[in-house]
Amino acid sequence: MPRIPNTSPQTFKLLSALLASRTVWRHGYDLSQECELKSGTLYPLLIRLSEQGLLESRWETDGDNRRPRHVYRLSTEGANYAKAQLRGTDSKRKRSRLSNAAT
Repeated sequence: MPRIPNTSPQTFKLLSALLASRTVWRHGYDLSQECELKSGTLYPLLIRLSEQGLLESRWETDGDNRRPRHVYRLSTEGANYAKAQLRGTDSKRKRSRLSNAAT
């Protein structure tokens, strides 16, 4: 049976970090530090979520002759999706704790 998309623990960490600062454009490096995700995990997640319309992305350049960098934030649809997914995760954890306490 195939896995339901966007349900990995890494995706939940990323969605949670982006939801906490929903309107702020975030660099991948900052997200990798906050979420403790390696680039080989983080960037494929960012690309997939962006392709699904859950993230907005753009190139940002600084005036200091720095190279352009991608920045990301949740789209409106992405924020709604993240809230629903994280709410569902919290409910599952509560049920799991209750069933473990009953045994």
